[in-house]
This record gives sequence, C-alpha cells and structure tokens, in this order.
Amino acid sequence: MLKMVGNSGQLSLGKQFAGRYFDVEVRDDGSILLKPMRVIPECDAWLYTAEMRERLQAADAWMDDNLPSETDLESLAERLASNGKH
Repeated sequence: MLKMVGNSGQLSLGKQFAGRYFDVEVRDDGSILLKPMRVIPECDAWLYTAEMRERLQAADAWMDDNLPSETDLESLAERLASNGKH
C-alpha cells in the first residue's frame, strides 16, 4: 500500500484503523514503524506488573491442579459444626 502524507502532515491509514493508538518509531534510516498499542488507565497498571503476572500464572496452575467439584453441603455443615464454626 502506497500512501502520501498530505499538506497538513497527516497520513490516512484507512477506516479499519480509526480510533486505534500506534507507537510511532522513526528509525535512523528515516523509515517509520507503527506498532499498534493499547492504552490502559493508570489505576489499572498494577495488573500488568511482573509480580501480578507471576501471581496469575500461579493461580492458573493451582486451578489446573484443583478442578472444581460438587460440594456435599451436608458434609460441609458437619465439618463446620465440629470445628465450632457456624
């Protein structure tokens, strides 16, 4: 696809890219690399830390090893009652 930058300095990529964010990297040779990006709110950034990724991976591993099963409510009630918890 060949595009020309208009007099305003803008380049149209087409409607399929409308509303999306791109990181613009201008390289030493003058070429330009556009990388699609997603922007997250500052208050949600903690979800994307290395620590949280590790915790989520550990949770996924735990879920793989501990598949859900039906709970016997009568047995649970008896166990709670025997531990003095109601």
